Amino acid sequence: MKRHRLAIVRQKYRPDGGAERFVSRALMALGNQDLELNVITREWQGERQQDWHLHICNPAKWGRISRERGFAKAARALWQAQQFDIVQSHERIAGCDIYRAGDGVHQRWLQQRARILPGWRAKMLMHDSYHRYVMHAEHEMYQAPELKAVICNAQMIKKEIVEDFSVDAKKIHVIYNSIDSSRFVPAESTQRALLRQQYGLPAAATVFCFVGSGFERKGLAAAIETVAGTPAYLIVIGQDKAEKRYQALAQSLGCKNRIRFMGMQKETLPFYQVSDGLLLPTLYDPFPNVILEAMACGLPVITSDSCGGAEFIEQGRNGFFCDALDINRLRDAVMAVPALEKSNEMGMKARDKVKDSTPEKLSTQLISLYKNILD
Repeated sequence: MKRHRLAIVRQKYRPDGGAERFVSRALMALGNQDLELNVITREWQGERQQDWHLHICNPAKWGRISRERGFAKAARALWQAQQFDIVQSHERIAGCDIYRAGDGVHQRWLQQRARILPGWRAKMLMHDSYHRYVMHAEHEMYQAPELKAVICNAQMIKKEIVEDFSVDAKKIHVIYNSIDSSRFVPAESTQRALLRQQYGLPAAATVFCFVGSGFERKGLAAAIETVAGTPAYLIVIGQDKAEKRYQALAQSLGCKNRIRFMGMQKETLPFYQVSDGLLLPTLYDPFPNVILEAMACGLPVITSDSCGGAEFIEQGRNGFFCDALDINRLRDAVMAVPALEKSNEMGMKARDKVKDSTPEKLSTQLISLYKNILD
């Protein structure tokens, strides 16, 4: 029996990215199946298994639109020449068999972003040539006859795709990301105390972590404003060119001594383990992996209702969600999360919620989807 050839398309592979972690977990899970695994990418960082076939596809680029258009054209030409059995794209490229909507719906993100911009900039956003290109590419891809299935990592995204592109709901498969709950574990209290000492955090303080790069989208301004009105501390993991602006915001709100900017971290586990909760009032996010990681570490999560991760939150039981810009409700939630040393009931309910989100479950769902498409 011939091995089926699967190609996964991702323009730029960064080991710390959410989509990339989905890809690498999926590829590892699929490695023991009778599939030949191919990756089409502009550049790949990090390790790769010996049996993955890597296709570097790096056409010249002059700007954002030429970068997207050039890669789309070159990747499509490559997969057509190679005649793969299944092409699963993580980029908006018409002609793929499966699209994974890891970034959600572009127009929905712009609508959320417009809420925090001055009126004139919000108006310009929808007319920006790059955003118009992305929305057009997305529309073309959803209408392409080759498209057999869409993978979403949240019901929220499925609903948006059906509403905005009239895609048949039966084509859209919600497959939640997976988490290794044996690696992401709550800290013992002695370990937590040592970590607090190491990072100079008061033993008795309530500490939240914020994990994510691209601070505007992830809602760092709202997180800082929220913490400013409480006695809590905030550890910020991630990077952004505008970091100084957020430091200045913390300074102006009088809470700079309680906000710790830790930059990009290869290993996030200790930062969850030193915290009492995750605070991520993201403007728009399909389902960030950090929510699963934090919950597996026994942390209650505070996020927004424009985040697919809210689907795992039972209000007041294992976390809270509200509008991304509702500072009062965010503050109430921060005040309602107890220090883990006092009570870890909320955190344990969070951990319990994600125990079924295993890599095995993810690979079973993917393999059954691939088999349906091949049949």
